[in-house]
Amino acid sequence: MFYLLINNKYLSTFDYSINLIMETDTRTKQILKVMYVLTWIAFIGLMIETGAILVSYVVSCFNPGAAKNLYKNLNLQELRAFSLGQYTMSVSFVLAISGMKAFVLFLVIKALSKVNLANPFTSEVARLLEKISYILLEIWIIVVLNNEHAGWLLKRTGITSESRSAEEFIFMAGLVFIISQIFKRGVEMQSENDLTV
Repeated sequence: MFYLLINNKYLSTFDYSINLIMETDTRTKQILKVMYVLTWIAFIGLMIETGAILVSYVVSCFNPGAAKNLYKNLNLQELRAFSLGQYTMSVSFVLAISGMKAFVLFLVIKALSKVNLANPFTSEVARLLEKISYILLEIWIIVVLNNEHAGWLLKRTGITSESRSAEEFIFMAGLVFIISQIFKRGVEMQSENDLTV
């Protein structure tokens, strides 16, 4: 009788552990689905932002007064009046940053759609993560160039242009690159395990 009670205790613990694993698996799938939807929403928002900046720029080329409120109260009217070339360069930096951020989200969408929880480490996901890190590094370079251009404009002409924080992009690029290398190592370990079995 005592043996049955102990055995039943271990069986119930095992059953609880299996249920916990199953709940975790479904919870992880739910989190990935929510992240997938949120990434799509952010991607669409950034595409709309990029399109709005582009349309505003084209309109401001024909109507210089439109540069006063380019997008989200970005006022480049003084720069537009000073030089169309410098104005175009400033808007090009803003467009490139916005467009590249949208492209990063597109790659995240692709990566999330490729994740398989039964076999999470795939070379395709590792490649996508590495590509995301390189694009984040490119965004950092463009932000640094934008800030240098804004500083040059302020020094030469006294006209202020939009400058951005660059540190977050280099930090994200490094972090995503490290994660991509971990994924690559996971792919290697999975292939080694498949060969030994």
